[in-house]
Formats: sequence, structure tokens, C-alpha cells
Amino acid sequence: MILDPNIGRIILQLVLWLPAIGAAVVALAGSGRQETGSSQRAWRIATFFAAITFILAAWLLIGFDRSRADQYQFETRIGWLPFGSDYRIAVDGLSMPLLALNALLTLSAVAGSWRIALRQPLYFSLFLILESAVSGVFSAGDLFLFFLFWELELIPMFLVIGIWGGARREYAAFKFILYTVAGSAFMLVGIFLVAWYGHAVGSPLTFGIPEIAHFDFAQYGTGISSLGGLAFILLFIGFAVKVPVFPFHTWLPDAHVEAPTAGSVMLAGVLLKMGGYGLLRLCVTLLPQAAQDWQWLLIILAVVNSIYGAFVALAQTDLKKMIANSSISHMGYVLLGIAALTQVGFQGALLVMVAHGLYSGLLFSMVGLVYDRTHTREVGAMSGLAARMPFIASVFMIAGLASLGLPGLAGFVAEFTTFIGSYGVFPLATILCVSTIAITAGYILWRLGSVFFGPLLDEWGTLGDAIWRERLAVGLLAAATLLIGVVPSVVADMSAGGVAPIAAAVAQTAQR
Repeated sequence: MILDPNIGRIILQLVLWLPAIGAAVVALAGSGRQETGSSQRAWRIATFFAAITFILAAWLLIGFDRSRADQYQFETRIGWLPFGSDYRIAVDGLSMPLLALNALLTLSAVAGSWRIALRQPLYFSLFLILESAVSGVFSAGDLFLFFLFWELELIPMFLVIGIWGGARREYAAFKFILYTVAGSAFMLVGIFLVAWYGHAVGSPLTFGIPEIAHFDFAQYGTGISSLGGLAFILLFIGFAVKVPVFPFHTWLPDAHVEAPTAGSVMLAGVLLKMGGYGLLRLCVTLLPQAAQDWQWLLIILAVVNSIYGAFVALAQTDLKKMIANSSISHMGYVLLGIAALTQVGFQGALLVMVAHGLYSGLLFSMVGLVYDRTHTREVGAMSGLAARMPFIASVFMIAGLASLGLPGLAGFVAEFTTFIGSYGVFPLATILCVSTIAITAGYILWRLGSVFFGPLLDEWGTLGDAIWRERLAVGLLAAATLLIGVVPSVVADMSAGGVAPIAAAVAQTAQR
């Protein structure tokens, strides 16, 4: 049933701001010295707010008008700043799936963090603030507002890694913040460049994304040295750091390895998707001619990302490092779909973002469950764990099989759509990227087989399986992975309409 627009606006604002309100409640309800029996108070409150936000996001997803997925819906627009920036929040077929993904992953990450003992109120407050910031990125219809939410996301993730991370947490946290802030500086210059262009040719100064999308940058020159070409590469660098695209990727393995489990879930599940979303929403939507001029670069980087990430993942003996580098490879598929500059390619890229968000978040959750029991992530130190952890082993295998693209799971339909969309444009590059699936199958099946099957080592004979809290947290992600794999239209219909205007703008530019 399609939601009434007025109700939809209210729900969208709640999805955006309710987690931030929850963060304040968690901080106020927490105490510096938690006594026995009240140590889980912050966890319960945070889980409650995350659950309500997810329910509202699911309601919004179900009530979204898929026949108008190419248009902004549930829009709230309020005059805000005097230089052409508005508080403008809305969703379309491109952003709605990612907004729901963010709510689902936050709920899973928060619910699965019940073991956290150090500074619980601060920990859960940061995750709820992170949820609001990421939702703002996916729903902002104004470039300046988009940038503010983009920067807000950095603070909670920096603190989560720096306070609750591993032995090298300070190094990983500062590397994360330095890389992303440097990328943001390029992006900010690109944002002001495209806004200034419209003002320079006589339009009122605006940061509205729909308005800027109608500016014709090509009339003042084409090519990589043109104004549009320069703005594209500035924006691209900012988003390439977040994806991450080689050679801006080196912060990711360190951040993943040192972050706590929930931090890795959010980092892989939604923070990387902000980069892919930015490429579609800003780079290609606003600058379709420049996207064609720089297409050759996107193709090269997509192939390098896919192959490089796969081989580095294959060489890892640490489960978390393996999954971190596999994310680099799979995000190469996102770049491949975008580089195709076709509707099917764009749709495939969006589907890969959603699918990878689910199964990568699930993979990191399962590594966390194994580590909580064995206190090691080294493959060589574990064997036969399935005998003691049947539930963990089963769900870990589901996530791994989704990662290698097994039919019936979310990864298959996403990757297949991407490859179909890109093959007609550049067959060789597509074949090279497809070949990495065999490498993915190699390291996933090899490593998980070594960990869960074979003889059970004596030191693991007393280990226990996941408890109900953990089963609920990871079960949400596993269910979503199966749902999209079996019924891809849950996301596919919406994503097709969401990317249609982008593909139309590119096609119109190509006909000139």
C-alpha cells in the first residue's frame, strides 16, 4: 500500500533523526559506574531505538511508490542558508534501498554488541549518531547538506575505532580520518565548482541536486580538461577514497582489522556504499558528459580493484583481513557497473551495493562470533569448529556463498545484473572481473573449510554456539540475504526506476 505523502514525510524525518534522539537518551540514561544488573541498560535502550528506526524504514520501503521511483518522494524542503542551500530531505529509487540497508545493519550491529563493557553509553550513542549521519547522506537533496552529513559520519567512526579497536587502533583511526578528510577536501571543491557554474551563467545560486542536474556543462567544452571534467575528477577522488578505489584503498584493511566487530559491520555494510552512491548521485547525475570523458579511467580502476582485491584476499590467513580485502574486490564490481554508463549497469551497481552490504556485514559479524569464542582469527589455529558451533558455521557459510555469487542468494542477482550491463560495453574488462569469482570461491571455501571442518582440535572441545541474542542479530542479515536472492524484485524494481533518469541523461548527452 502506497504511503500518504504527508505521513511519508513524517516517517522519513523520524528515520533520519530518531537515532540521534536515541543517542542523547542513551547518553543521559547511562552512568559512569554501572552496577551489576544495569550494565545492559545502554544496550537495551540503543537496541530499542535502532529497532523502531528499522521498522519505520521498512514501512517507508513498503509504502514507497515504485511507479515513481525516478522521482523524489516524501520530500521536506525548508529554506535554510542564504547562499542557496536548503534543508531538503527526500528519497527516490536510488536512495531508498540504501536507507533501509542502513537501518537494518545498525540494528544488527547494535543488537550484536551486547558484550561491550567499556563505556557503553558512549559506544552506543556513537552508533546511533552514525546511523543518522549516513541516513542524511542517502536522503539529502542539497549538495551542501549532503556534505555536512558526509563529514558528520567521520566523527563517530573515528572514535569507535580509536577507543574500542584493537592493538593498533590509534594508527588505524588516524589513517581512516586523514584519508577521508583529504578526499572530502577534493569533494568540497568539486561541489562549489558545480554550484558556482550555474551562478556564473545567470542562474540563481543553488546547491539543489535536481536543479544542478539540469545545468549544461558541455556547452562550455568537453574533455577531461574542461570545467565539467575537472569537477568530475574532484568529486570522484572524494568518493574513490570511500569506496575505496585503488590506490586510495590502503586505509580500509587497517580500519577493518582494528575496528570492533560492529564497527566493521557498519564500515563494510554502509560506509563504503556512500562512495558508490556519491558516484551515481553526483558524478554521473550532475556531470554525464564528464562521466563519458573519464569512462576509460573508471574501466581501468574497476578491473584493477576487482583483481587486486581478490588476490590480496586469497593471500590472507587472518579471517578479518581476508574479508576486508574481498570488499575491495567486490566494490570493483560497483565501479564496473557505473563505468558501463547504461541503465542495467547502474542498476547492477546499486544491487551490488545492497547485496554486499548484507553479506559483508554478515561475514564480519560471524568473524566476531568466532573470535569471541576462540580469541583468534588465524585460519591455521582453528579446525573442526562446526562440531561445536553448528549455527555459526551454517550462517558463516551462507554469507560466504553469497559473497562468491551462489544462485539463490543476494550476491548472484546483483553481480549477474552488473556483468550483463557491462559486457555489451567492454567485454574484455567484464570477463576479467568475472574471473575473480573463481578466486573468491577459492579463498572463501578454502578458509571456511579449514576453520569449520576437519578434525576438532582439543583446545576447542568446550566451545559453545551462538546464543539467542547473537542469533537474532545475524539472523536479520541472513534472512535479508536469502530474501533478495529468492525475490530480487524487492529491490530490483525500485532500483531500475531510481537509475533510469541517470541513464537517460547519459544517453541524451551521447547523442549530441
